[in-house]
Parts: sequence; C-alpha cells; structure tokens
Amino acid sequence: MFKQLPLDLPTRTALGREDYFVSPSNAIALASLERWRDWPNRKMVLTGPEGSGKTHLAHVWATVSDARIIQAVDLPHASISDLATGNLTVEDAQAVENDPTAQEALFHTHNLVLAEGHHLLLTATNAPSRWGLSLPDLKSRMEGTSVTPLDEPDDQLLAAMLTKQFADRQLMPTPEAITYLLRHMERSAAEAVRVVAQMDRRALAEGRKITRKLALEVLQSPDAL
Repeated sequence: MFKQLPLDLPTRTALGREDYFVSPSNAIALASLERWRDWPNRKMVLTGPEGSGKTHLAHVWATVSDARIIQAVDLPHASISDLATGNLTVEDAQAVENDPTAQEALFHTHNLVLAEGHHLLLTATNAPSRWGLSLPDLKSRMEGTSVTPLDEPDDQLLAAMLTKQFADRQLMPTPEAITYLLRHMERSAAEAVRVVAQMDRRALAEGRKITRKLALEVLQSPDAL
C-alpha cells in the first residue's frame, strides 16, 4: 500500500480559559489560580506530570493577572529588573537543578518580583523539596512556597485532553475511537499527547480516518510507523 510521507506539521495549541476543561481532578488547581490574590506571600508552585495542563493553566493565569511567562532555564539570559515590573510565571522550575547560574537567577527573580509587590507562579513536575536545589537561600524560599498539585486525569478530563489534542491537530476522531482509548490507554496526560500524535502520523501516512481500529493498532503497536 502506498504511504504518504508523514510531515511534522505545526499544530495550533489552544491555551485560553474557554479551552480548559474542568473536572474533579483539576478543579482545585484552577480554583487556586482564580484566587491568586489570596496566595500566601503572593506566590505558588503548580505541580503535575508532563502534559498534565500546567502550561495551559499558566497561560490562563497570565491572561487574568497580566503576567509574563518565562522558562526557568532562560532566566540567566533575561533582565530580572524587567521581569519584576509585574506578575510573573516561571515554567519548569525543576529544570534549574543542575544549573547554579539558573538557580541564582531564580533566587533574585523571586526576591525582586515579591519585593515589588507582584505575584509569582512557578510550574514544576514535582514539589520544590525534590528539585535538588544546591543554593540554600533559594531552597528555603522555594520550600516555603505553597504547592498546588494537578491530579492524574479522571475519565472526564482524559476524554477532554484527547479531544483537545485531536482538535489542535484539526482531526475528527469517531466517538468509538475516544471510548476505546479511554478504556485501554495508559491513564496519563503525556500518553494522551503521544497516542494522538502517533494516530495523526499513521492516519496521514496511510490515508485513514481516526477510528477505533486505528486506536487499537496504535496501542498494540505504538512504534509501527
């Protein structure tokens, strides 16, 4: 059978509040961000596994609080005084673990943002106590920050994640495909991203629709393409 060459085309990731599906597994995290003016010491760490929706929530918060967003590893190359002129989100804060320069930059960013009276949101895969921080002053400040976890997705949220991943790729799965994935795939946000990407590639290469049969094949032979 002729196969079309699958191209890694860009996808449009929808990150607005209207695109965020609320379920019992993420409702507490969303409520915490909506009450951002009440954060203890004007700061919070949002934790969750890769693909769990931290970045989406960070963009939702950035919109309502007029905050800027920066990756933690980019802090050494940024102007801390500029970052501290308003509310700020620092993404993937755990990534500074083996980077003393980034830890130093995060320390000074944390201090100046709060000293200027603004709010600071940090996202990470786990709690600050597990970041392996070597800078004592930063370690104490991070471990003194309230943590809000994103739980593993329930059925409602996992279905919404799959639907959103397909929509971002402008794909139309059959209802049976979604149902099959919910029953048989690994229950994680990262797996939802991987499975949809693989189904997209195989559907394009083989000229197929996004069906239950394709979902079954991808789950049984994920590396077939």
